[in-house]
Amino acid sequence: HRELKFLTEKYFRHEIDEEKLQAGAKALRQKRWQQLHTAGIDYLPSNDFSFYDQTLDTAFLLSIIPEEVSQLEVSDLDKYFALARGYQGPAGDIKALPMKKWFNTNYHYLAPKFEKQTTIKVRGAKIFQEFQEAQALGIDTRPVLIGPFTLLSLGEFSDDLQAQDFVPALITAYQEIFTKLKTLGADWLQLDEPALVKDLTPADLALFRALYEPLLAQKAGLKLLLQTYFGDIRDAYETVIDLPFDGIGLDFVEGL
Repeated sequence: HRELKFLTEKYFRHEIDEEKLQAGAKALRQKRWQQLHTAGIDYLPSNDFSFYDQTLDTAFLLSIIPEEVSQLEVSDLDKYFALARGYQGPAGDIKALPMKKWFNTNYHYLAPKFEKQTTIKVRGAKIFQEFQEAQALGIDTRPVLIGPFTLLSLGEFSDDLQAQDFVPALITAYQEIFTKLKTLGADWLQLDEPALVKDLTPADLALFRALYEPLLAQKAGLKLLLQTYFGDIRDAYETVIDLPFDGIGLDFVEGL
């Protein structure tokens, strides 16, 4: 019944405060986990719940935030919504990030913006908090996160920057996420890489390998599931199966 939509709209209209928004969102997450668990589904995802867009969630988790937004004197949640919807108020005047079509769907995502000032580091806690929320209900989940290759593939780069400039920092940040999730008790992490279904060049495949060879070498004891969707991975298939992923999810409907 679009409960989250109406809840966030109340927040935008200043009819509820952040505490009530967060409490309502938490209740919706818990209701869904309990419904799926009761239905007999063994291994449920977490961190697939979003106020706006999972690509934006991942960028925010990793502090990929335009400088003008990071300097706003508002709460982290309002910085997040400033990226999604723009912000006009006493703290400044911010335009939303550009919205682009999410592969072959009618959904859209907000393109992460990489700048000279971008310093990638784990700043958010959403993925960890939601894993612990499910844990508190007695439900073990598989956290889900947009993978670094797709994040870079969908990003916009200013100041003559390119994706390769951010590879070392992304590897360090993802390894930090691995370690923290394992410490919290996670067994698996699902990394979504739908960008693998695109037409890929040798340079694209080299970028994918440059990211995942070190990540797979230092997983902090986690099992990593590489998940793709929206098409086949004909260009990347040999590269993917050559790497020691613990699981690979493929789309057997689109692209065949």
